[in-house]
Amino acid sequence: MKPGKKLLAVMMAAMFAAGTVAGCSSTGTKATQADQTTAAEEASKAEETKKAEETTEAKADKEDLYVFIAASLKNTMEKIKETYEKDYPNVNIIYNADSSGTLQTQIEEGAQCDIFFSAATKQMDALKEDGFVVDGSISNLLENKIVLIKPKDGKTEVTGFDNITKASSLALAGEDVPVGQYARKLFTNLGTLDQVMKIEINEGANVTAVLTAVAEGSNEVGVVYATDAASMADKVEIIAEADNSMIDPAVYPVGLIIDKEASEGQAKAAADFKEFLVNDEGVMKLFTDAGFAKSSK
Repeated sequence: MKPGKKLLAVMMAAMFAAGTVAGCSSTGTKATQADQTTAAEEASKAEETKKAEETTEAKADKEDLYVFIAASLKNTMEKIKETYEKDYPNVNIIYNADSSGTLQTQIEEGAQCDIFFSAATKQMDALKEDGFVVDGSISNLLENKIVLIKPKDGKTEVTGFDNITKASSLALAGEDVPVGQYARKLFTNLGTLDQVMKIEINEGANVTAVLTAVAEGSNEVGVVYATDAASMADKVEIIAEADNSMIDPAVYPVGLIIDKEASEGQAKAAADFKEFLVNDEGVMKLFTDAGFAKSSK
């Protein structure tokens, strides 16, 4: 082979070898990067799985408490829940807020409930008589006043319960709702029930519905609890409070409901939370700040 051709052959061989080495190196780098990516993905998935398992275990360790509360208690009870769950992280409180009559019916129909906090003794007494309440667990905890309200800055000739028939429309809770029952009893005692029921009535499913109707200006006046009026003082105005000589303040009893689905731990947690509601000074302060009074009965 001539010297020139020999040199060319050597150079081509060297270039081929260099290309082969580079190719191998590139392939090796890509493989290493792929391995590292796979390892990172697997580590991430493992971490997510671990966190999910920890969350599941944490939830499994918690005791769920099903607490049925009158709608007028909701705002204050949410604050109590926040405080209690912070101090007792093993408890998960689940509220069901509605009219006491609706809650009573749900309990009678088998809804899972550990604690019932009613806006009247009537519903609690009925459940006790039918065997739904744990013996000796009822405590009359709070009192509330019945008030007549109108929209903030709204115009009306009504000045009190005695001349409510001057109103063109009235927001009034249904007959199975405690505040509606209190209102009708008051009108009966005043001797004006028949005349009142001739007014255009907007019947609310619970006290919150009545409050909202008046706050939005849908009705000229409405009957709610003092605490509800206070919770929306920027939108409604109190015209008058019901005279205690005509009707007693609303009494709020709380009691333990027999929950056949509850575990031993859940039953204990329910009893502990009920006692907390009854005996904790901080809880009572939250209630009084909201306008409730401690029951004298």
